[in-house]
Amino acid sequence: MDISIFQVLGPVMIGPSSSHTAGAARLARICAMIFGEPFWKVTFGLHGSFAHTYKGHGTDTALLAGVLGIREDDERLPQAREIAQARGLEYRFYLKELDNVHENSVMITFYGCNGNQCRVVGSSIGGGEIEICRVNSFETQFRAQAPALMISHYDHKGVISKISGILSDADVNIAMMKLHRRSRGDVAFCLIETDGQVPPSVAANIQKLEDVLNVRNIEIAQ
Repeated sequence: MDISIFQVLGPVMIGPSSSHTAGAARLARICAMIFGEPFWKVTFGLHGSFAHTYKGHGTDTALLAGVLGIREDDERLPQAREIAQARGLEYRFYLKELDNVHENSVMITFYGCNGNQCRVVGSSIGGGEIEICRVNSFETQFRAQAPALMISHYDHKGVISKISGILSDADVNIAMMKLHRRSRGDVAFCLIETDGQVPPSVAANIQKLEDVLNVRNIEIAQ
């Protein structure tokens, strides 16, 4: 069996739980990367086990720490509420029933300073591992184990070819690509995992494409 010792012992973290604390913090941090903009308010819709045990396991504190950019092994994690207050961040926790997700799941809604909103559904699936299930109305199944681009664009002919060409010209290898669309010719969502981090200049060149609406460059330490 190909099992890492870290999968047996769990991640380096501020406890008490790898799934309800460390995983929650990492999940929320990745969700904030996906939004990728300054925000003044965030809400957390807690599902399943998260909804029933979040206070006892510190899941609420961990989620708040994560959206603030605090890592799961950062000693500041228990002070997340104080840090949020100092930054003027509004937040709210509530119970939410979600469909077809792990019991340790949350829907995080970001309210951007520029008026934009983003809703991300994700799960903490054990041992500090996570999965991003949905970004707004699009399915993702992103485990955040490799650097990635999340691209919203119009479903027009040649867009994916142009994106792939820019990555190829920059010597960025595509490890995995998934494409979802609402309907033919409508807005589509492309998830691209890469073998290495995509340079910001390359992501900026993709953003300049005529049919591209939004590019999020997700940095994952390898």
